[in-house]
Amino acid sequence: MRLIFLLGLAGFASAFSLRTTDPMLTLIADDLGVTVRQAALLASAYTLPYALMQIVLGPVGDAIGKSRLVRLALSILTVGLVLSTIAPSYGTVMAGRVLAGAFAGGIIPASMALIGDRVPYEERQIAISRFLLAVILGQMSGSAVSGALAEAFGWRMVFGLSSGLTALICVAALIGLAREVETRSPLSVADAQRRYATVLTNPASLIVFATVAAEGLLIFGVFPFVAPVLIEHGAAGAFQAGLTIAAFAIGGVFYSAVVRRLIASLGQWGMMKAGGLAAGLAYLVIAFPVPWPVVSLCFLVAGFGFYMLHNTMQTQATELAPTARGSALALFASSFFIGQGIGPVLYGYISTHTGFAPLFLGVGALTAGLGFASARLIRRGRT
Repeated sequence: MRLIFLLGLAGFASAFSLRTTDPMLTLIADDLGVTVRQAALLASAYTLPYALMQIVLGPVGDAIGKSRLVRLALSILTVGLVLSTIAPSYGTVMAGRVLAGAFAGGIIPASMALIGDRVPYEERQIAISRFLLAVILGQMSGSAVSGALAEAFGWRMVFGLSSGLTALICVAALIGLAREVETRSPLSVADAQRRYATVLTNPASLIVFATVAAEGLLIFGVFPFVAPVLIEHGAAGAFQAGLTIAAFAIGGVFYSAVVRRLIASLGQWGMMKAGGLAAGLAYLVIAFPVPWPVVSLCFLVAGFGFYMLHNTMQTQATELAPTARGSALALFASSFFIGQGIGPVLYGYISTHTGFAPLFLGVGALTAGLGFASARLIRRGRT
């Protein structure tokens, strides 16, 4: 489907730029003369504005049209990535990441909401999983390419590649989505409040949003620390970190290949439980002194489990408020990235005082129970 392909390209660009910093944080820290803990805040500088701008961009998408929002967000994301490339200092790199993250946040939730508008519910999880595959490939490419490229040519080359790639996809979206016809409504604070109120009247909404916030915090919050974690497990640097984060995305690719069978055999609730359990157990293994290739394998398993849980939650979110779908998906994405943004700040403090092993033990145990608790609470909220 042409629409899914174009939205997939946009999602690829957003995901590629999101994951580029994680493998090369130690290189950025050395070059800019800051600590790894400070460099890790560059991840939060992208994810927190991404999350907070959802409150604004959700109603904007409902008002001006979701396809128009995707085009606008891609344009400003390109500008933010260019600024990150040429920024002369830590503070200006931070500013570029803030701008990029703020408008990258308009792409994936608006795309999923548009899919929700166009695809019947019975086929929607499959359609979203196809879109999700493009996002996963963006994450995988961003991680693997940045790790290898940064070691060979420096971290600015990675940001330069990301900005060029996003610019090309922006041009494709400006041309390809120009003919999309959508119903528009007046943009006002009162209208935005009404749409959010509609979403929150559904008892399942808060449970869905809390679950994805926990996913972001528990599963993705550790990503900026992959490089120093791998050093403790015998790896050398950014290249291995990029491969490890890419392995997480490869787990998502495997999930996309078997999603139809999983839905048929486990159902949505079974997928949530099994997914959280798989991701949690994988993180528990990382707490032990295993070789770094085993850590990479654990990230692959964690990726498979995460996408089992997360894709199910995405489908649930598209039905929370069909008349305010853009606002519902905005709150969904906002919750997810708030969790991701808090993670590096919280885990930087924890790891400084306890080390990484206790951190992964705690994160793994909580993740293992997340799917079970969420499935039970959502079903109870609907009865």
